[in-house]
Amino acid sequence: MNVKTFVSASLFAVLSFGAIAAQAATAPMNDAGVMQYRYGDHLDVKKVLSVQDDQSNACGLVNTRMDYLDSKGQQQSVQYRSYATGGCHEN
Repeated sequence: MNVKTFVSASLFAVLSFGAIAAQAATAPMNDAGVMQYRYGDHLDVKKVLSVQDDQSNACGLVNTRMDYLDSKGQQQSVQYRSYATGGCHEN
C-alpha cells in the first residue's frame, strides 16, 4: 500500500466519522405522537396550526415539525427534514 492510498483511506474514514456524528447531532425531536413523514405519504391537512424548526438559525438540513388539523378536526403532527436558511447569511 503506497502513501497516497493510505492518506485517501484515512481521509475517507475521518469524513465518515464526521458524517455519523453530524447525523447523531440532528436526531429527531422526541415525541411519541409524531408521525415521521416519508416521501409519498398522504397527509390529510385541513388547517396548519404551526410549523417549528429544530434550529431556527441553522443553515442546512434540520428537523421540522408541523402540527395540523385533519379533515375530521383531529390534531395531528408530522415530522420531516427541511432546508433551513436562517443562518446562511451574515447580517
